[in-house]
Amino acid sequence: MSFTVIIPARLASTRLPNKPLADLGGKPMVVRTAERAQMSGAQRVIVATDHQDIAAACQRHGVDVCMTRSDHQSGTDRIAEVAAQLQLAPDAVVLNVQGDEPLIDPVLIAATAALVSAEKPMATAAHAITQIDDLLNPNVVKVVLDKSSSAIYFSRAAIPWPRDAFMQQPLSLPQAYFPLRHIGLYAYQNAFLQGFPQLAISPLEQIEALEQLRVLWHGYRIAVYVTAMSPAAGVDTLDDLRRVQALFS
Repeated sequence: MSFTVIIPARLASTRLPNKPLADLGGKPMVVRTAERAQMSGAQRVIVATDHQDIAAACQRHGVDVCMTRSDHQSGTDRIAEVAAQLQLAPDAVVLNVQGDEPLIDPVLIAATAALVSAEKPMATAAHAITQIDDLLNPNVVKVVLDKSSSAIYFSRAAIPWPRDAFMQQPLSLPQAYFPLRHIGLYAYQNAFLQGFPQLAISPLEQIEALEQLRVLWHGYRIAVYVTAMSPAAGVDTLDDLRRVQALFS
């Protein structure tokens, strides 16, 4: 299938300033991310940014880049602007790959893109949680699915909650219990993407601080690709950056 990857990138990171330009084996992080996305079979991979330094770095390494407004509230709004600039067809599939994912699996990108349809205009990914610490960590987002692998709910809480098992053994994952960790990779049908910025922010989104809950609250369906492999972690902190730099060196 045909799909376009757009990578939102901005310098104003509170935890790791200038993160997109961090050096990974001689190339900026955002360039490394774009190179991984190019391996997915995407028709086109474009970095979306509001900063000239990021644009210049991409151009030096032959990566397509598109300048955007600087007042976007989210990466979703930024990629919607780029998709509109590209005049993509309403049924075109657009993927939002975060610029701090230099180790992202190209197969995961393609598999998520393949789930987008008229009935499910948005798709994302997940994998099994195997550690109790991850289940109880509010920074690890969980997702619950229905029988068609559509998202029912996303939460920072431990869902679903195995009541009886945890009453007996509260600090271990019970057998036949398969909680899922959400992976922050999103695919959209372009017509839906263009309408997303106009959707009212939902109360659930505000409570959990999870933008994808806006989609469910308004009655749209989100397809979820469940991968058997735990994806490589992105870069959020200085320790993450040093870990990835060591791999590229």
